[in-house]
Amino acid sequence: MKKLCKLKTQTRITVYSGKNPEEASFGKGVATLLRGVEETGSLNASAKQIKMAYSKAWSIVKKTEAGFGFLLINRDGARGSTLTKEGVKLLAAYEDAEAKGSEYIAKRFASNIES
Repeated sequence: MKKLCKLKTQTRITVYSGKNPEEASFGKGVATLLRGVEETGSLNASAKQIKMAYSKAWSIVKKTEAGFGFLLINRDGARGSTLTKEGVKLLAAYEDAEAKGSEYIAKRFASNIES
C-alpha cells in the first residue's frame, strides 16, 4: 500500500471546436504560448522561452484560430503582439479549469488509494 500512496496524477485538458480535437484544439501548448505572449508581448519571444521554432508556434496559433473561428492574438508587426479579448478569456478559463480539475482529480485519486 505504501507504494500506491507515492503515486501522483497529471491532468490534461483539451478544449476543441467541432467533432475532432485534432482539427482545432487548445491545450497546454497553446496555453503556454499565449501566457508567454501576455508576459513578453511577443509570440516569437514566447516560442523561444519554450524552445519552439517561431514558425511552429505561428502555425499552431493560426490552426487554433482557424478552427475556433476567432483570433487569439492581435499582431502588430515589429511592435509585438497582445491577446485578444477572446484569447484572454479562453486562457483564463483554461487555466482555471486545469487548476481546479487537477486539484479535484488528485484528491479523488488519493482518497481512492487510501480506501
